[in-house]
Amino acid sequence: MPPLLLNASRLLHFPPFPKPYFSSSIPFRLTSLRRPIKTLRFFTSSRFPMDAPPIVLPVKERIELSEKEDQIFARLLDVVRHFGLETQLRVAGGWVRDKLLGKECYDIDIALDNMLGKDFCEKVNEYLKSVGEQEQGIGVIQCNPDQSKHLETARMRIYDTWIDFVNLRSETYAENSRIPTMKFGTAEEDAYRRDLTINSLFYNINNSSVEDLTGRGLKDLKSGLIVTPLPPKATFMDDPLRVLRAIRFGARFGFVLAEELKEAASDEEVRSALANKISRERIGHEVDLMMSDKQPVKAMAWICGLKLFSVVFAFPESPRPPIDEHCDRLCISHIEAAWSLLQAIGPALFTDDQRRLCLYSSLLLPLRCTSYLDKKLKEAPVTGCIIRESLKLKASDSDVVVNIHNACNRFVELFTLLESDEIPENIRADLEDEFLEIPSTSIKRVFTGLLLRQIKDFWRVALLTSTLLDPALHLTNDNLDRTEGLDSRTEMFLRAESTITQLGLDGVWKTKLLLDGKAIMGVLQLKSGGPTIGQWQQRLIKWQLAYPNATTEECIDWIKQSQAKRQKLSD
Repeated sequence: MPPLLLNASRLLHFPPFPKPYFSSSIPFRLTSLRRPIKTLRFFTSSRFPMDAPPIVLPVKERIELSEKEDQIFARLLDVVRHFGLETQLRVAGGWVRDKLLGKECYDIDIALDNMLGKDFCEKVNEYLKSVGEQEQGIGVIQCNPDQSKHLETARMRIYDTWIDFVNLRSETYAENSRIPTMKFGTAEEDAYRRDLTINSLFYNINNSSVEDLTGRGLKDLKSGLIVTPLPPKATFMDDPLRVLRAIRFGARFGFVLAEELKEAASDEEVRSALANKISRERIGHEVDLMMSDKQPVKAMAWICGLKLFSVVFAFPESPRPPIDEHCDRLCISHIEAAWSLLQAIGPALFTDDQRRLCLYSSLLLPLRCTSYLDKKLKEAPVTGCIIRESLKLKASDSDVVVNIHNACNRFVELFTLLESDEIPENIRADLEDEFLEIPSTSIKRVFTGLLLRQIKDFWRVALLTSTLLDPALHLTNDNLDRTEGLDSRTEMFLRAESTITQLGLDGVWKTKLLLDGKAIMGVLQLKSGGPTIGQWQQRLIKWQLAYPNATTEECIDWIKQSQAKRQKLSD
């Protein structure tokens, strides 16, 4: 919907036919919606969450297989025995970690000690054919050393579950080359090439045992420590994305980042490698996993604390106005404030996707008024560029964040409007024109309805994000206290959300016009359309918001009488 720019003076004063929406029956000023508010620990720029003591999670002594896992592993061993292979089958990485923590995991990666993944998949199909079962398709993901993807991976479905197969590896680097020479390696060599010790554990399918070949994977899992098997800088230079993986797993489990790891993560050479060696798609995928995980604020605070913010959320060239050097701290302050508000409100009001985009919107809120010149030399919002280009997320994600930022000022106006007994003249003037006068009792509903029609399903996200811009509670570089004003923001959101719901506006964007363009042309006795029809459609939206129970006949009568009285005044 185009912005409201209707400021023409009112020439007609007559009540439309249907009874207007009488909003005074709704208690806009709700006296108290206080509820117990959960307290979220916040972290300042001088003390990051990695300094907090680790969360110690119970670790099982042995892995208990589900019925489906037992079935899959038995099938793989059948293949090994049928062809007389000497292959050791090991489940690697996250599956082993999660099973030891008592968590279900459906991401099964099989490491092979003496053959390529594709070759083993072909053996599986040969076995399936020999026992009269249907062969399965094999997908191959090629290696891409330039993007630190060093291994070819084969995929196939076994008992309706996707399984990845890859060979154990060993690497050697030629002098002055960052691309390794790959060869088959031992399980121990492969374990030391993993990103973290907690991800270096194997489950040997052949003998049903957990293998801790670095000698500290189980220990670090039990003590809650994020450590690399080899010196961290070497590990990060091998694949710089591991920096973000370390942050993600540390935040997810509440573990502590080792001091040497933190030092390496913030090293200029590692930061440069992350910016130049890793695709934006891979960086965006890691960030999106953090945002969708249990502790997104902790992860973002670590990104800021390790001086990675400008690398991960890369800004376009020549932003206007220039971006403040402390912008990263301000961004973290906003996402922390939004997260604490989400925890206070509770999860029921938001879908997972709305929660995720709420966090992106709040994180980038300090940049909402910053623009740059795109490839077509058109002014565009920096926030949209970060979502779309720096993180390579969906175009629709970028559109939602930009739309939320664009609507924030109107939502701040809405807070004032819903709390006031008076209607500001500028709002009335924006809504009315010579053909339309809106009863005072319906102004709030019309203004709010138009705003929700613009933002649609994400209106609660915009409402929450806009509480961060309240003048009395606004966060600045001089005031980064995210806990201050939490009660006020919570009540502000709950009052507005309750009022909007009671006004019957949730889903208002789905409301269809009583008359389409052709019908309006007929009522106005016009032979062609043009801008006039669009203007009447905008009036009709507002009229229907003011009179939600009106009929088509009443709508036609209103248009006819509005036009007739306008013509009389013109004469």
